[in-house]
Amino acid sequence: MTLTSPHLPGTAGWTDARLLYALEEVVGRELDRHLKISKDWMPHDYVPWSEARNFPAFFEDGEAWDRSQSKVSDIGRTALVVNLLTEDNLPSYHHEIATLFGRDGAWGTWVHRWTAEEGRHGIVMRDYLLASRAVDPDELEKFRMAHMCEGFESDNRHSMLHSIAYVAFQELATRISHRNTGHHSGDPVCDRMLARIALDENLHMIFYRNLLGAAFELAPDLTMQAVRDVVVHFRMPGHGMPGFERAAAQMAIGEIYNLRIHHDDVLQPVLRFLKVLDIDGLGPEGLQAQDELGLYMDGLDTEASKFDERLAARKARMAARAAH
Repeated sequence: MTLTSPHLPGTAGWTDARLLYALEEVVGRELDRHLKISKDWMPHDYVPWSEARNFPAFFEDGEAWDRSQSKVSDIGRTALVVNLLTEDNLPSYHHEIATLFGRDGAWGTWVHRWTAEEGRHGIVMRDYLLASRAVDPDELEKFRMAHMCEGFESDNRHSMLHSIAYVAFQELATRISHRNTGHHSGDPVCDRMLARIALDENLHMIFYRNLLGAAFELAPDLTMQAVRDVVVHFRMPGHGMPGFERAAAQMAIGEIYNLRIHHDDVLQPVLRFLKVLDIDGLGPEGLQAQDELGLYMDGLDTEASKFDERLAARKARMAARAAH
C-alpha cells in the first residue's frame, strides 16, 4: 500500500504540535469506538475477601505472613509483584502522557479515561495479593516505595510518534504478561482477575495501534523511524524497579515473558497488522528505518531461537533430575 500524499508536508514539515492537531479527529473516533465496546467492571468483585485476615501490627488476632499461606506458584508470585509495581507507577505515566498529549479535547478525554481504567488494575491486584496472602505485604510496600521514589522517565521522549509507537507495543506486552502470569499462577481466582485486566490492556493496545496506523498515513517516514527506534530499544516500563533484572530472568525461564514471546506475540502482531515492513512510497530515511527494522526482527528471531534451545535443554535437565 502507498501511504504518501502530495498534500501532506514532508519529514521536515511535521512538529509534535502539528501531529497532535492532525490526529485529533482520529483520537476522537477511536475514543468513541473504545467507549462503545469497553465494559465497566468492579475490582472488588474479583477479590477473595473471605480469605482475608488481619495482620499483626495493631490487631490481637493478627497473623504474620508466611510463604505457606500463598496459593500462587513461585513464578506467579514473582510476576505478580513485577506487574503490580509496574501498575503502581500510574501517576508518573499519567504525567508523561498528559504533558505530551494535553488535557483538552479528545486527547485530554482519552488521557483521563485511560488513567481511570488503568487505576483499576493496581487496585484489584493489590487487594487480591493482600486478601489471599499471595505475597509478603511488608516487602511489597517497601518495593513500592523504592520504585515510586526512584521516579519514572520514559525512554521515548524524542517525539510524540515515539510515545505512540511505544504504547502500541507496550500495552500488548502488558496484556501478554498478565495473561501468562494468570496461567502460571496456580490459582484460578488469580487467573480470572488477570484475564479481566488483560481485556482492558488489549483495548488500549487497539486504540494506540490504530492511532499508529493513522500516523503512518500522515507522516510515514517519521513514523517508520519512530517504530524502528522503539522496537530496537524496547524496555518494559518497570525496568527501574528493585531487582527487576533478576525477576525478568525468572519470568523468562518461567515462560511469563521472554524473547520468543516478545518477538512472536508482541512485536510481530502489531507490525503485521499495520503491514509496517510492506509500506512503500517512503523517502530515504523511511526506507533505511524500514530496512533496519526488518534486519532487527530477523536478528531477534535468531536470538529467540537460541533462547528456546537453552530453555528446552534446561527443562530436559530438570526432568532427568526428577526422574532420579
